[in-house]
Amino acid sequence: MNSNLQSSSALDEETARAEIYGLLALLYYQVPAPELLAQLRVAVTDAPVGGSFLEEPWRQVVKAAREASDLQIAEEYNALFGGVGKPEIYLYASHYVSGFLNDKPVARLREDLANLGLERDDSMSETEDHFACLCEVMRYLIAGDDVSVSNLTNQREFFAKHIQPWSQDMTEVMVKHPKAQFFFHLAEFTQSFLSIEAQGFDLLT
Repeated sequence: MNSNLQSSSALDEETARAEIYGLLALLYYQVPAPELLAQLRVAVTDAPVGGSFLEEPWRQVVKAAREASDLQIAEEYNALFGGVGKPEIYLYASHYVSGFLNDKPVARLREDLANLGLERDDSMSETEDHFACLCEVMRYLIAGDDVSVSNLTNQREFFAKHIQPWSQDMTEVMVKHPKAQFFFHLAEFTQSFLSIEAQGFDLLT
């Protein structure tokens, strides 16, 4: 019975990890859809276990979503990440790793994605190194059906190579940006979640 409980707990944790990556992908990829924001505003804010490291950052994200209108969040997204030409905040790994967009980091990422049997969908408007796209890859590596691809080893390697080296820099820029309100709290939640991920992967080495 004890073993079954541990197994169930581990499965719940993996499901939660995949769902968080999926949510981050949706919130960072484009202006969040009204349906997504509506779900976020009624989300449960208490963690299953009291004192969870993510509980307070998550509560602040939900609170910020409730206090802002769809239009305000859309305008904030466009002010921070959109616009013609240079955005105020880049969401691309290549910018932080090499200082240039679509540089060598993207080529290396494409090689690794190909090795995992993944490739960019033609309908995607962003390059593969966009933070949202990387979150979606992590979601797949956690929740995918093919255990030869979706496993902890691939998760750890992909995270260490393509997310960990630069994501802290990106979220720090967001936290410090004067126009960031909803995305200030999302950045803090992202930092907390990725910190937990890094610690978890460190325990595997």
